[in-house]
Amino acid sequence: MRKVAVRILTSLVRDGRSLSELLPAAQTDLEAREAAMLQELAFGVCRNYGRLEAIVGELLQKPLRNKDTDVRMLLWLALYEIAFMRTPDYAVTSSYVGLTQKIKKNWAKGLVNATLRNFLRKQEELLGKAEAKNPHSLPEWIQKRIAKDWPQHSDEVFTAMNLRAPLTLRANAKKTDRSTLCKKFEETGLSTEDCEFSAHGFRVPDAPPVAALPGFADGEFSVQDQSTQLAAMLLRPQAGERVLDACAAPGGKSCHLLEIEPAIELHCLDEDESRLARVRQNFERLGLQAKILCADANVPDSWWDGTHYDAILLDAPCSALGALRRHPDIRLLRRESDIRALARHQLALLNTLWPLLKPGGRLIYATCSVLKQENEECVQKFLASTDDATEIPIEAEWGIPATRGRQILPGQHEADGFYYARLAKAGMPAQA
Repeated sequence: MRKVAVRILTSLVRDGRSLSELLPAAQTDLEAREAAMLQELAFGVCRNYGRLEAIVGELLQKPLRNKDTDVRMLLWLALYEIAFMRTPDYAVTSSYVGLTQKIKKNWAKGLVNATLRNFLRKQEELLGKAEAKNPHSLPEWIQKRIAKDWPQHSDEVFTAMNLRAPLTLRANAKKTDRSTLCKKFEETGLSTEDCEFSAHGFRVPDAPPVAALPGFADGEFSVQDQSTQLAAMLLRPQAGERVLDACAAPGGKSCHLLEIEPAIELHCLDEDESRLARVRQNFERLGLQAKILCADANVPDSWWDGTHYDAILLDAPCSALGALRRHPDIRLLRRESDIRALARHQLALLNTLWPLLKPGGRLIYATCSVLKQENEECVQKFLASTDDATEIPIEAEWGIPATRGRQILPGQHEADGFYYARLAKAGMPAQA
């Protein structure tokens, strides 16, 4: 299992592949306990990578070469187990030195052995230095951008980004309701907490694997953070409406729209066929139906049939910094240079999809980012250049009002960071 962890993290760092892509396949052939351990190692190393890299930098006389990324990952994993999982020192040293011999030549075995023993001798000192150098274990550029955008909230955001996200579920309104599900869970000894701003959402502290929860196989609930449950509530689908979920995978918001109002004509669009497979699986388990399209939202000629939509949900591709606690590998995958390109892509999507909306129609723009460049600044640019677009202000008790739209910061309401703006197209009155 530790060998698998080294392989996964090496692929993440060297090839830029995400844990959500790598972990499920790696866990398939593992027993439940080993699968959980593998996730703990991968997530934990990513969450603490800043500290781990600082320690490795102190211990090694010269940096490892790119071709030795696996040795670097092996050291991160060993240090994480010793310092943060409290695995017995001798077990960690023995296991990882032995593993090094299997995946590398003898030179690496000696280096790993010496490095780990050196860490054990100076553990307290090295951990103190690492904590002082990067107390939030975040890339410097992320810290600077958040401090600039949210100076009064930055410390809270940094703290929240290092917490473990709670398991939050959404009751399938077509089959059951929140109170019935919570009662069922509590009868099995599980405690539950209602979400404050979603009538369908609840958290389950200390839950077993999701598939083991009562009602999962019958499609009575889905995993969805409270902040993303707000999308369907803001769109407010009405019977008979034609609705587009423009970047639909993995399908949580699409399913929620159909659970709230089954009598809509829903089109689910995404350009990644492998991710659309998840959408189909979710629809099947929950007993839902929609038209699924694999195409690029920015090229309507390849997929649009010419009939306008009453409502569009655009959960645009973004930096995902708001979901950092749920996807800690974003620390390693995202670069500051990505943000400008993402913001251009987001604005292009708004401009491309707007003509597909009926006069009087409405569009919800959303991201799981906390950066203003991707959120309110993007919406402001769109409104400034689009004569028939206006903002419908979101009056709510959740989040923080932005210049345009509304922002939930990571950890607020025990939810992920998320941004929403509600836009209306001139014509017949749009739904408020």
